[in-house]
Amino acid sequence: MAATFTLNFFRSGIQFGSWGSFQLPGLLNFGEFKRSASDKKCHLWTAVDLGFFIMMGIVGGLLGATFNCLNKKLAKYRMRNVHPKPKLVRVLESLLVCLTTTIVVFVASMILGECRQMSSANHSGNSTLSLQDSSSEDVNASIKTFFCPNETYNDMATLFFNPQESAILQLFHQDGTFSPVTLSLFFLLYFLLSCWTYGSSVPSGLFVPSLLCGAAFGRLVANLLKSYIGLDHIYSGTFALIGAAAFLGGVVRMTISLTVILIESTNEITYGLPIMITLMVAKWTGDFFNKGIYDIHVSLRGVPLLEWETEVEIDKLRASDIMEPNLTYVYPHTRIQSLVSILRTTVHHAFPVVTENRGNEREFMKGNQLISNNIKFKKSSILTRAGEQRKRSQSMKSYPSSELRNMCDEHVATEEPPEKEDLLQQMLERRYTPYPNLYPDQSPSEEWTMEERFRPLTFHGLILRSQLVTLLVRGVCYSESQSSTSQPRLSYAEMAEDYPRYPDIHDLDLTLLNPRMIVDVTPYMNPSPFTVSPNTHASQVFNLFRTMGLRHLPVVNAVGEIVGIITRHNLTHEFLQARLRQHYQTI
Repeated sequence: MAATFTLNFFRSGIQFGSWGSFQLPGLLNFGEFKRSASDKKCHLWTAVDLGFFIMMGIVGGLLGATFNCLNKKLAKYRMRNVHPKPKLVRVLESLLVCLTTTIVVFVASMILGECRQMSSANHSGNSTLSLQDSSSEDVNASIKTFFCPNETYNDMATLFFNPQESAILQLFHQDGTFSPVTLSLFFLLYFLLSCWTYGSSVPSGLFVPSLLCGAAFGRLVANLLKSYIGLDHIYSGTFALIGAAAFLGGVVRMTISLTVILIESTNEITYGLPIMITLMVAKWTGDFFNKGIYDIHVSLRGVPLLEWETEVEIDKLRASDIMEPNLTYVYPHTRIQSLVSILRTTVHHAFPVVTENRGNEREFMKGNQLISNNIKFKKSSILTRAGEQRKRSQSMKSYPSSELRNMCDEHVATEEPPEKEDLLQQMLERRYTPYPNLYPDQSPSEEWTMEERFRPLTFHGLILRSQLVTLLVRGVCYSESQSSTSQPRLSYAEMAEDYPRYPDIHDLDLTLLNPRMIVDVTPYMNPSPFTVSPNTHASQVFNLFRTMGLRHLPVVNAVGEIVGIITRHNLTHEFLQARLRQHYQTI
């Protein structure tokens, strides 16, 4: 809204000399569609024309699917043979596209163009279209002679040597000035050139070229219906507009947004129904063969774009079926050497903060201060069953009933172990077998065995890569001989000071860092991210992930251990289908 009013404000003063007039059209204006008052038989569109519009939508969907198929193959060829090479190769390819386009435009205009009389274009009163004076002057002024004799013009050059918006206006608002042969050749050449250009290493557009290509197709249909079937009542400009909508809809597969754009560009609300029907038919037809051009390029670049919803059979999968079990994690207190190793060997955006559930914690606490800090953090952050029972017993003792007080005392005496050991830890010890004696500051290694990879890890939170890099850059750490309370504390403003261009770990000067220093990440992690159970349905995981706009979703079991993590890649259509096929094979 702000951009619209700002644009109209400056256009009203600079172009029209009337500052503050906000009723001016936008930059893309296809002119006003009006039939001639003298021709009573001509109508903008009728109910009979809807049948032709539906057929044009089908053809537009087929043409769009062909365009997308050719462009996809070309994009794959570029990814294999052009992009891996030096950037000069991309520049040379762009120059080749420019050279080829220029040669084709000149040769087609000189050899294939027809010299036609200018009378039908200059006398707008005799045509089936009555334009506003300004629009009529713009259309007539854009006619190109291009080596044709006097009082004639070249119809092919009029389409090729004009800006795309002017060429679209010619197809929408000129009557009887383009032969079917010219329109057919122009559509074929522009189709191939647009397909070749889109995807090259230049900021080339697709929206307006598709409109121009489709307008030529629609104008060709109108000429054929008039010349060979004898339908003199049809309005050529309407068919050009519908052809533009059909081809553009077949390429990009959009419906509501294109309807609004085309209606606003034509300033004709009565075109809403035929445009909507044409776009829907073109989309349905194209979807039988492939996806839209934008979806195809998103998929080729590996961007994990999620669908709107999942299929019904995806409910056969659980979170444990789609999660990534090989975790790269950090500990609450980790050495700088380990953090740098993890950040430089992975590309993950976030890391779980965990502590290990060791059975012989007391032996570890004696010899290593770092491990002691991690174990103390685990003890202080996890509410054990024994501690919870003690809190409940204290609250029950406040009741006046002596019977209730005595019952609480007996319950505590029987439930709480004599040595006040952690009941949760005892349960874990009974459940898991002993695991290798590894120090917590060791980063995950490819040489780890399966037993080492899937150790029981108590989940405490998530910390972002950008946060870890910021802590390293700013030297937030403490020595092993000190307490973690001596570590400097950064405010939120200081942590987000480099947003959105956070420093890269590979640009970090390691000579300024002591690898034996320890970083306490607990003040900066997210201690309560969204989590799911391993038994959660995949559709529920998908809805939670998409609705809340998540990037990471830890999978935590019933005893607070992280067993995997789900990212956007694990919820893409291709990944879910692959896991579903594995699920059917194991049944």
